[in-house]
Amino acid sequence: MTAAALIALLIGMLLLLIRAIAGPTLYDRVLAVNSFGTKTVLALGLLGFVMGRPEFLDIAILYALINFVATIAILKFFRYRSFQVPLVRRGGQGGGNNG
Repeated sequence: MTAAALIALLIGMLLLLIRAIAGPTLYDRVLAVNSFGTKTVLALGLLGFVMGRPEFLDIAILYALINFVATIAILKFFRYRSFQVPLVRRGGQGGGNNG
């Protein structure tokens, strides 16, 4: 049963790689890479369960955190074209006190 789950995960990962390469938009590619990372975490957890090695779960959790931070960083970069966000918005678009 676990072998079938691992095979299904690998097939899903293959489909996500195809989507990451042939995605029509940038956001499709980012979503595919994020989903690939999530499936990698699932595969690590399943592999650790099958092999009886609970330390694989620690690696899976660490990889999930890295995947999350990397996805947020990539989306922030593509939105602002920089990793730095200006402290003051240009053009008076703030709702603050300008007087």
